Amino acid sequence: MILESIIIVIYTIAIVLIFLYALAQLNLLYNYLSSKKHNENCETFDLSIPEEVPFVTIQLPVYNEMYVMERLLDNIAEIDYPKDKLEIQVLDDSTDDTVKSTKQHIDRLKSTGLDIQHITRADRKGFKAGALKEGLKIAKGEFIAIFDADFLPKRNWLKRTIPYFKDGKIGVVQTRWSHINRNYSLLTKIQAFALDAHFTLEQVGRNSKGHFINFNGTAGVWRKDCIIDAGNWEGDTLTEDLDLSYRAQLKNWKFKYLEDVETPAELPVVISAARSQQFRWNKGGAENFRKMLWRILKSKSISPKTKVHGLLHLLNSTMFLNIFIVAVLSIPMLYIKNEYEHLRMYFYVLSFFVISTIIFFICYWYMYKQIYGGGFKRFFKYIGMFFTFFSIAMGFSLHNSIAVLEGHFGKRSEFVRTPKFNISSIKDSWKGNIYLRKKLSPHIIIEGILMLYFGFGLYSAFIVGDQGGDFGLFPFHLMLCIGFGYVFFKSITSKT
Repeated sequence: MILESIIIVIYTIAIVLIFLYALAQLNLLYNYLSSKKHNENCETFDLSIPEEVPFVTIQLPVYNEMYVMERLLDNIAEIDYPKDKLEIQVLDDSTDDTVKSTKQHIDRLKSTGLDIQHITRADRKGFKAGALKEGLKIAKGEFIAIFDADFLPKRNWLKRTIPYFKDGKIGVVQTRWSHINRNYSLLTKIQAFALDAHFTLEQVGRNSKGHFINFNGTAGVWRKDCIIDAGNWEGDTLTEDLDLSYRAQLKNWKFKYLEDVETPAELPVVISAARSQQFRWNKGGAENFRKMLWRILKSKSISPKTKVHGLLHLLNSTMFLNIFIVAVLSIPMLYIKNEYEHLRMYFYVLSFFVISTIIFFICYWYMYKQIYGGGFKRFFKYIGMFFTFFSIAMGFSLHNSIAVLEGHFGKRSEFVRTPKFNISSIKDSWKGNIYLRKKLSPHIIIEGILMLYFGFGLYSAFIVGDQGGDFGLFPFHLMLCIGFGYVFFKSITSKT
């Protein structure tokens, strides 16, 4: 009974943590809906008055971007802002032939009167954070806009973001990502679904009540003084954006989130690219939890509620570890439940996971409705999307749990940037992309084994107990089997 007791305790802790996270999401939904009832009037710059137009530097941190570099530069060159108040820094850490072609393209843009610089470094020390810090040393702008290589801001983007900096307490203005290839495949639809929840429910839900949010690494603007005051960019985590965001807010800088300003971007279309992106984001979140935990707890300038939301925000990625624990232990728990009759009531109490799922379902529906609209037809479409998303998210739980554990235990790893593809429609192909990793991770084999393991869980539903089976966990195991199966087969078949 000792082993069974250990399993029950670990399973219970993981389920309770997931439930607490779900309650926090429900609170964010309340905040989100409340924010829609209030029109916030902010003092803004009047950019029609030349004296009020501040100098802006646009930073483009790039690394081996063969497929999107031309598109990026041409797009940024079209930004509508007074040329005498704008400079562009191409922070190029590339190690391939794109360095030469990028320089040639920049020279052509320079000839049109654009103030654009090509900045290279001898090494990639600090990775993206190091490049941003290097560019900041010579940046002429009072405000620093940052775009990754796969982003395509609209012409009026600066005119819709810069005015909010009239409030001297605002250190960052962040915009919402949209997705130019959302409908390319099931994989891109699932990624868009998850990101939409973050950029509506979470960012608005936190920002509207003054809780900490994060600059998302791109599609936002920093006040240069805020970066310096917060300690500048640091490359000791894989998510330098989250790190600097928290250090700035701990210094009482305000962040402004603009849900109505979209910045189009390209989603990874190959699962290996999505895996590397997920690994970096999840490990970076855990690293920042380690780095920021005591700073948040000891801070006297933020409220207890903001501290709770901040810590849960930094523990976002750790929820994958809890989900993975619940998933793996659910099959032993199925047998324990049917072996020990006196524990049955305990299992009914542990319906927290079902309640958590219902909470997530409700929260994500409001997000989905905000973007696509309501109605029965869309609701039924949403049901299918939600359970597809939930299944595949659980299929990523092993991969993301490894990232989280590495982050919490302080294992350092290289910043692996997400390969870009220049994919915007179903007609475009990613085949032959030279930046894709060809080597299969050993984790993929384990994901295949887990698919079979949860298949055994489905079989177990028919044979446990003496009452003709127990199907309470059958839907859960079905989603896990589908999720791990999708991740496994997609990872195998997507190698080129």
